[in-house]
Amino acid sequence: MAAANAVGLVAGYALDTLLGDPRRWHPVAGYGQAVAALERRTYRPDPLAGAVFTGLAVGAPVLLGVAATLATRHRPVSRAVLVAAGTWTVLGGHTLRHEATVMRRALRRGDLLAARNRLGHLCGRDPALLEEPELARATVESVAENTSDAVVAPLLWGAFAGLPGLLGYRAVNTLDAMVGHRSPRYARFGTPAARLDDLLNLVPARLTGLLTIAVAPTAHGEREQAWRVWRRDRNDHPSPNAGQCEAAMAGALGVRLGGRNVYFGRSEVRPFLGDGPRPEARHLKRAARISGAVGLAALGVAAVYPVTLGRLVALAARHGRRTAARHGRRTVARTAGAVTGRW
Repeated sequence: MAAANAVGLVAGYALDTLLGDPRRWHPVAGYGQAVAALERRTYRPDPLAGAVFTGLAVGAPVLLGVAATLATRHRPVSRAVLVAAGTWTVLGGHTLRHEATVMRRALRRGDLLAARNRLGHLCGRDPALLEEPELARATVESVAENTSDAVVAPLLWGAFAGLPGLLGYRAVNTLDAMVGHRSPRYARFGTPAARLDDLLNLVPARLTGLLTIAVAPTAHGEREQAWRVWRRDRNDHPSPNAGQCEAAMAGALGVRLGGRNVYFGRSEVRPFLGDGPRPEARHLKRAARISGAVGLAALGVAAVYPVTLGRLVALAARHGRRTAARHGRRTVARTAGAVTGRW
């Protein structure tokens, strides 16, 4: 089963690289519609209602993954196929790199209208008044953060927890995108989903930062500079995870990220990350290349884990259960003997 999970992760990654997201009947889109209906039934402006909503919305796909795992526990081929399908469904690396390429081409030909219209595919900022440097900055920051959210994190959770990990992580990340942002409606209701997303991304975001540093030379970047900027600036970002990815990307590209972000109805001023000029269209190709290299490195980690450390963890857990069972039987026997002796 460990080998089946590893094969499924590799096959699913290959499908995403070759085909990208399904153009029709995407399961994540269907999940989003179901969650929106659930929100309408459970919404109240308090964290308890948000916790109930999050538990129901995440619990359903996790239980589906558990059921599929149990149904294929003696069928490695079926398990590999299901993991491959699940991995393909939840990954977004191909689409992320494609959007960066589309934005780069629009900026290179000076078509700001097309670039502004395309920004909504990457982030929720208001593009109405953005010029090339800010459009390029938004793209670089989105590529950096979503390399973790849409590639590294799903692979790690799939390696660690199989199908339930894949589906559960994507459910949490989708909820965060839907209700986790700061707004009058979701300031309290969306807090549980946002905090759960932060928790699940603690390790993947830091691994993304380290892998970005490691692969910086693939895009003519310097590891030393990326390491220095990452160590200095990673904790300046208001998000506990996004700064890990963005600081490493800023150092790898030799640009400065951060500043004032304008959303629809609100704005935020974020600290600067990195040194050097503001990003330009030419930096988007390098950012996409780094994202792809980070994804491949994360795939290596994810594919190796189930058949190495993951197997050791499973063996240790199995040994612990057997020891606990033996101890329980001995306790029952001693108790039964004592009762029989008294009577």
